[in-house]
Amino acid sequence: MHETSPRHLPGSEGEHRVQEATGTSERAGRFYRDQMLDHLNPRMREFVARQEMMFIATADGRGECDSSFRAGPPGFVHVIDERTLTYPDFRGNGVFASAGNILENPHVGLMFLDFDRDRIGLHVNGRATLFDDIELRRRVRDLPVAEAPGQKAVMWTLVRVEEAYIHCRKHIPHLRKVGREEAWGTDDPLRKGGDFFEAKDTPAPWSHPTFSTSS
Repeated sequence: MHETSPRHLPGSEGEHRVQEATGTSERAGRFYRDQMLDHLNPRMREFVARQEMMFIATADGRGECDSSFRAGPPGFVHVIDERTLTYPDFRGNGVFASAGNILENPHVGLMFLDFDRDRIGLHVNGRATLFDDIELRRRVRDLPVAEAPGQKAVMWTLVRVEEAYIHCRKHIPHLRKVGREEAWGTDDPLRKGGDFFEAKDTPAPWSHPTFSTSS
């Protein structure tokens, strides 16, 4: 019987090498075959549509990584179809690290974790493109409108799905909402956390007078 070459399997060459070294190639192969899709099936789309948080992984053109967190009312991540989803980017701290990485490297990894109802997770990996709010609304007629007064997306990140697969519930804690309404879109520095980690008391190298952002 002909064996499937690792290059025909999902995942990276590196993970296949680790699987061979740890003796888990067969187990991983079953996971690829039984749990991984190249699109969002109906149950996945329903799951994403009711999530209120998401974790994002990106890397710049040199491979330097960044992780970020997004949250909003259910539906803030909008599923366009089985192979496409999008989410808004607001002003925040003005850094736009994820968006900046996407301009250099379109690969993005999204992680949805449901701590409350199902205690399950969903990985979505794909390629991202940035869109202006007006431009994307021309393309996607049912794009959600922000519920918070004055909240407006600076841009949208549109993700073309390449991989979608389960993150098992093992070790995902069961959390319960306390019933307090979130102030989505707040710009109040204290409510956003202020200088919680007291970073201002530790000068960063790029805050030195000789540092310049100009080329």
